[in-house]
Amino acid sequence: MEQKKIILSGMRPTGRLQLGNLLGALDNWVKLQEQYHCFFSVVDWHALTTGYEDTSEIRENIYQMLMDWLAAGLDPEKNVIFRQSDVKEHAELHLLLSMVTPLSWLERVPTYKDQIEQLRERNLATYGFLGYPLLQAADILVYRADAVPVGEDQAPHIEMTREIARRFNFLYKQAVFPEPATLLSQVKLLPGIDGRKMSKSYGNTIEMSEDPNEVRKKVSQMLTDPGRQRKTDPGNPDICIAYAFHGVFNSAEVLNVAEVCRKGEIGCVQCKKILAEQVAAYLEPIYERRQQLEGKREYIRDILQTGAKKAREAAGATMEVVRDAMKLTL
Repeated sequence: MEQKKIILSGMRPTGRLQLGNLLGALDNWVKLQEQYHCFFSVVDWHALTTGYEDTSEIRENIYQMLMDWLAAGLDPEKNVIFRQSDVKEHAELHLLLSMVTPLSWLERVPTYKDQIEQLRERNLATYGFLGYPLLQAADILVYRADAVPVGEDQAPHIEMTREIARRFNFLYKQAVFPEPATLLSQVKLLPGIDGRKMSKSYGNTIEMSEDPNEVRKKVSQMLTDPGRQRKTDPGNPDICIAYAFHGVFNSAEVLNVAEVCRKGEIGCVQCKKILAEQVAAYLEPIYERRQQLEGKREYIRDILQTGAKKAREAAGATMEVVRDAMKLTL
């Protein structure tokens, strides 16, 4: 029987997840768990790279995010679900890789300058921030992952991981690490309900485990074509936030929605009511599973402890090979 290939992916613990996290990652993870041997990590050390000054919410955020993972359909019996900081081999490999990785490789990562620009209010002049792509590489290589599911914006990180694997294998003349493939996720980018980027800081998100009635309320608040004064006025769906959501949740009818909108045959209120029912129906099973998980923190801890044990076994085996290749064993 052919052994399943290995994939590794993770998320920073930011608390309850939003619709974008579900469509951009979790839906894909749920499909991948049937095809691959999956390691899914709560990357709490990565959360410190930009949030080291205030760690007061990390513990609670881990619980909230894991409940969303499970509610989305991740099965702890099929996957290794663990917390990054519970597997110290990540840190050891990160340290060893830092000895062989040129500084220029880290400085050229596209997201490095982008995030410094976006997070100007924070002091990011730290090695932790500069070196987080290398820690990410260690996360991947310590399990000798065959592939990593990511959005297009993270593809340069995987390419750097491949370069690091090649450099290590060349320097120590052993094929220790495979070069992980990039599994590009079909990320469905959706705006916030006010048209800006969907972000907790803007208060314009739809949480993936939201109460269906709250989902309907938020959909009803979406901005539509400001030029329409009456429902019989011709509309422009290309500048309508609700129409962007129709493209994801009402795909079978989306072209018809555009047509009747442009002809003024459907009003914005009716259009959003149709959409609200589609989004609520999509999220309702997740909401119900999430409700069943509330308060079951001991269950969450058990999942993490079991996952950490399995992850340490896999990572430990890799580190034995790494130490031997670097002549660090006696």
